[in-house]
Amino acid sequence: MAKTVLVVDDDPTQRRLIQAVLEREGFAVVHAENGDQAIAKLTSGGACDLILLDLVMPGLSGQDTLKEIRARSFAQPVIVVTATGGIDTVVQAMQAGACDFFIKPASPERIIVSIRNALSMGALKGEVERLKKHAGGRATFADLVGNSPPMQLVKRMGERAAKSSIPVLITGESGVGKEVIARAVHGSSERAGKPFVAVNCGALPENLVESILFGHEKGSFTGATDKHLGKFLEANGGTLFLDEVGELPLDIQVKLLRALQESEIDPVGSKRSVKVDVRIVSATNRDLANAVKEGRFREDLFYRLNVFPIEAPSLRERREDVPALVETFIRRFNVEEGKSVVGASAETIAFLTSYDWPGNVRQLENAVYRAIVLADAPYLQPYDFPAISGVAAPIPEAGEPPMSHAHPPIASAGELMDDLPKDAPVRILDGRGHLRTLEDIERDLIQLAIEIYAGHMSEVARRLGIGRSTLYRKVREQGLEDVIREASGEAVPETDAESHAA
Repeated sequence: MAKTVLVVDDDPTQRRLIQAVLEREGFAVVHAENGDQAIAKLTSGGACDLILLDLVMPGLSGQDTLKEIRARSFAQPVIVVTATGGIDTVVQAMQAGACDFFIKPASPERIIVSIRNALSMGALKGEVERLKKHAGGRATFADLVGNSPPMQLVKRMGERAAKSSIPVLITGESGVGKEVIARAVHGSSERAGKPFVAVNCGALPENLVESILFGHEKGSFTGATDKHLGKFLEANGGTLFLDEVGELPLDIQVKLLRALQESEIDPVGSKRSVKVDVRIVSATNRDLANAVKEGRFREDLFYRLNVFPIEAPSLRERREDVPALVETFIRRFNVEEGKSVVGASAETIAFLTSYDWPGNVRQLENAVYRAIVLADAPYLQPYDFPAISGVAAPIPEAGEPPMSHAHPPIASAGELMDDLPKDAPVRILDGRGHLRTLEDIERDLIQLAIEIYAGHMSEVARRLGIGRSTLYRKVREQGLEDVIREASGEAVPETDAESHAA
């Protein structure tokens, strides 16, 4: 998804110039003529990832606008723009919450680098905050990505469950994010900040399941050289998350049922029971009701765990959440890998959204991780997901330098585009601001000359500075015969010799 920049400047010419630079790099741009209008756009909830703020404006000044933005707790990074580089002005702006500044007129490179750095710093702060919440057991349902109807239902159900100590059973396919929901239940409850202990029941060695869950005393069995508390005591006062609970052996299911009913456990080798205060959240990707019928899961334990069921939707059931998930993963892996990918192109988002994702969110996360590692362009392209899109990366021509994702080459191309009239009949640059091929430019130029000189090929050749035979050859190579017929009503000679005779 393209990042949106709010440009706040009373000079319409300056706004248009900055817009041209930003849009060429794939950013979306919204305008505000003054501080009041900027505050109104932010308050209305319009898309905005970064603010470019002019300091000198009529009415509410840039300094006052910046103070008001921070007073209202808008967290978007702000880059201030000034025509006078007084040190006092800059210091005041930075103290008020600006993250960078530049002096007008600024080069396109300076503007883009400043914006990319500000967005990267914002992503870094967001990732640090996420990790703090994760480590401290304070992640809530507000931290879950996605606002599709199925996810809104999950959030509503989860928030209700979090208000009590009721056992929760989260069901859903593998990779849908059941542990993320479990952490949100814990972080939204009165136990937030207390231990959150996750156990993958399917990964426990069968002969050690009891010891790992309930603990053991020293010397209780061969190899028990020290006392072990077990997962229940580790989670005492907090939440124990039993992932893939359907994989537990039947004999352990009996002991788990007693732990749930009596709130006490019996460590291996211990002579007395130990009281525990643990909230149980379990999860499975299996049909436990069917497992009960087949005798693979205890019916009494099933009813004890399935008091408050929450079904986590598959990713194909919440396709509208894919763009937000992609943006979240890009931000996270940019920080982890030291990359500066801005986002994903519209074409990429379209095919990622339409894909079925049998591995759900986990598969999408891993696909974005790989794409970030390999990406060379500012925006992820379909060829960055070859296993999914089936599109291979373009092979650079011999001698062509590799693209740089950090500082795209915009200076010369951008200045050339700015110098051209907007309605130039022959376009030098493509829609992304890069030079078109010489063959495409030549075709447009020949077609324009034929139309201007009404198909008089001698005049066309003279104006283009080439021979008529060369001109006719290029016409046939470029498929412009119909242009000549429309302009002059004459057919194109079949051979160069005929063109000489003509």
